[in-house]
Amino acid sequence: VRPPVDLSLRDPAETALWAERLSGASVAPGHVRLGDHDAITGLPGFAEGAWWVQDLAASIPARLLGAGEGRQVLDLCAAPGGKTMQLAATGWRVTAIDQSKKRLERLSENLSRTGLSAEVLAADIRAWAPEKPADAVLLDAPCTATGIYRRHPDVLHRIGSRQIAELAELQAQLIDRAAQWVAPGGMLVYATCSLEQAEGEDQARGFLSRNPGFQVVPPDAASLPQGSSATDDGWIRTLPATLAEQGGVDGFFIARFRRV
Repeated sequence: VRPPVDLSLRDPAETALWAERLSGASVAPGHVRLGDHDAITGLPGFAEGAWWVQDLAASIPARLLGAGEGRQVLDLCAAPGGKTMQLAATGWRVTAIDQSKKRLERLSENLSRTGLSAEVLAADIRAWAPEKPADAVLLDAPCTATGIYRRHPDVLHRIGSRQIAELAELQAQLIDRAAQWVAPGGMLVYATCSLEQAEGEDQARGFLSRNPGFQVVPPDAASLPQGSSATDDGWIRTLPATLAEQGGVDGFFIARFRRV
């Protein structure tokens, strides 16, 4: 059975409207899950940029940053741009950074279609730095992507302990670097679409031990989709079995920290 397709809406106030127009269902503001559907590009709202395809779990990291109100956010490892568009749509001034110029082309196409705007930069964040700290930083770190096996089951056969260890080392480098760019009182959201604790829970604990100037900020229930909740540690772990009766979601780990 093919996993269902989730859409994120440019205007969450129109959730009921688009759920009806697309004959879908919603479990969060700004979200529609499609039932049977034709080609995505032919559906109502695609051409005018009213929505984009984004798994429900993948929408949680940007949701945790709330309304931007003109504040500055760095979206690191941003392509293909789902989170960039979410942040721009909720009033953030977004700088979207990714190492892949090809993937950034797709991000720019998505921004153009939706009428949203962001500064787009091709850079390796290990060698790049902003001119000044930002109010928020979102790091959707490179990972094994074992959480997306509903759509790509082959990923489970391609990933071994060596890849997990190498990526975990990279993630630790990136989150420590990203933390330097958070203004006092600002937020850092770390996310991976991995089921591996080494890329999620262990990263969050390691980050806190190395960076005592940050503390976990547990999400409030209102910012989370139905069926997801915070763990006792204050972060979020979605599994493919989350919302299983509605077709599940991708596996993600998400943690939100504040610079104190």
